[in-house]
Amino acid sequence: MEARAIARHIRIAPRKAKLVADLVRGKKVDEALAILKFTPRGASPIIEKLLRSAIANAENNHDMDKEELFIAEIYANQGPTMKRFRPRAQGRATQILKRTSHIGIVLREKPGKEG
Repeated sequence: MEARAIARHIRIAPRKAKLVADLVRGKKVDEALAILKFTPRGASPIIEKLLRSAIANAENNHDMDKEELFIAEIYANQGPTMKRFRPRAQGRATQILKRTSHIGIVLREKPGKEG
């Protein structure tokens, strides 16, 4: 049994979100929440909120025990890129790419738990 939560079109580059996702992959949820709370990265509060959503899904929809949950999968894939232009010298313009992410978390219970 697994519980999941997905956040789409999040306004942070996937390269930056993957750095935070790598910190918590495979950890128990309580440990992961502590790591996210004290990690000074822009993606930390986003992933923390998503993790809390996945925990709520596990408890309410699948009757899973919060104490037994761990992060089985976490990913930050690239979403659509917004293209903007910035004025430059001599009437030119430069393209600015504002990248977005699709972040997903899958929680499972520790193996060996019965019932």
